[in-house]
Amino acid sequence: MKKLTAAITMAIICFNFYFARAQKTYQPTWESLKQYECPEWFQDAKFGIYAHWGVYSTAKCPGTPDWYGHNMYVEGHPNNTFHVATYGAVDEFGYKDLVPLFTAPEFNADEWADLFVEAGARFAGPVGEHADGFAMWDSDVNPWNAVDKGPRRDIVAEMEKAIRKRGLKYVVSLHHSWLWGWFPVWDSNTDCADPANASFYGEKVPETAWQTKDSKNYYQVSPMPGAEFERVWLEKVKEVVDGYSPDLLWFDNRIQILSEEVRRQMMAYAYNHAEKKQQEFVLTFKRPDFPLGTGTVDLERARMPEIYPEPWLTDNSVSNTSWTWSTDLECYTTNRLIDDLVDIVSKNGCLLLNVAPHPDGYIPETQKQRLREMGKWLKLNGEAIYESRPWLIYGEGPTETLKGHLADMKFKGFGDEDIRFTTRKGQLYAIAMGWPESGVLAIKSLGASFYNGKIEGVELIGSAADLKWKQNKNALEIELPETKPCEHAFVFRIK
Repeated sequence: MKKLTAAITMAIICFNFYFARAQKTYQPTWESLKQYECPEWFQDAKFGIYAHWGVYSTAKCPGTPDWYGHNMYVEGHPNNTFHVATYGAVDEFGYKDLVPLFTAPEFNADEWADLFVEAGARFAGPVGEHADGFAMWDSDVNPWNAVDKGPRRDIVAEMEKAIRKRGLKYVVSLHHSWLWGWFPVWDSNTDCADPANASFYGEKVPETAWQTKDSKNYYQVSPMPGAEFERVWLEKVKEVVDGYSPDLLWFDNRIQILSEEVRRQMMAYAYNHAEKKQQEFVLTFKRPDFPLGTGTVDLERARMPEIYPEPWLTDNSVSNTSWTWSTDLECYTTNRLIDDLVDIVSKNGCLLLNVAPHPDGYIPETQKQRLREMGKWLKLNGEAIYESRPWLIYGEGPTETLKGHLADMKFKGFGDEDIRFTTRKGQLYAIAMGWPESGVLAIKSLGASFYNGKIEGVELIGSAADLKWKQNKNALEIELPETKPCEHAFVFRIK
């Protein structure tokens, strides 16, 4: 009887624990929002892909069209010069007039998703709404959306179906806090000031500090957004959450221009929706838009300098110069992209890599090639990446990554002496960024003077060679085989 009573008691305890978890609710307070816990799937996934593709792609201009909707109205800017020469004066042919050109005749969500799977991504999705205010879903609150105008298709829905059908987690990114002041609605020399276009360009407000040509004034906004802008901003988030239940909801920066009340309401709404759906949900943000602990930190074209105690995300693009397709787009090498992934993972991070589809909707072959090569590398070496966790230190080598927002745009990449470490289920991996010409890889962090663990063996993933190695005072020295097992970073199992 005592055993039966104990079993019943334990069952009640387990039930109560489960019920409490299932019934967890979030209040719109920072304290309550700190209940957030980054799920295991995100910590295990390491690599995701998203796509900057929308009306801004349709300009078909050289250079950097990411902010085309804003910069085409800035006199003297290359986007402005191109626009006037190609389409005419901005008071006659404005950004709204590019919308009918965005028809996406070659967009195929299944083809995108197949490519993302081949690349080795574990989470993927589209930009839901960029700074230009054009929603890529079937929106009731925003008449300027991809179902009612442009391609007349629900891009977010099609991508959700394709991504989830292949077992990947689904991502939607939102950048729409930038819409406040994005277009020069005060300037009568543009079509933005016409009240007839207010549903797209926004309400008429005075010129603000952020709207000046000094791009450093991003956050110096005056006047601040009013209640109507905040209402619509929040309703857009709710539409995406309710309609598509993304596993990861990604936010661009500048959300701090919104009131704390609206920010807290949004997070509580998203978290409670996920709880009702029993969904392991991730919300990422750029500092300082939300307090630490209320979501997962995201960096833009940057990375942590050391191992960060909490899982984090960085977003970067296949191109150093642009997030969006342009007529002269140049891409990083596959080697650079793989090295970046390895470095980020070694520091407890995940990479969200942006691709830049052609305006017509297909992903250009140059970008496909890099994604396929990344997938080939991950198929061989993925055991050191997926489900991995940081080691005691992230790595060694002379190269120092740069710090700060957008720092990777000036980073030149890694050298042959750079090594990173990861662990998985007790197995240590050393990932060498290069293949030493001497034929010997020296891992200083595993020298007897620095590491007191016992090394029992060394293997090179993808190579059947019986490696010769020795641990001396200064390093673990590994004699490399004659043949490389792959074209990029080389992964050693240290037993």
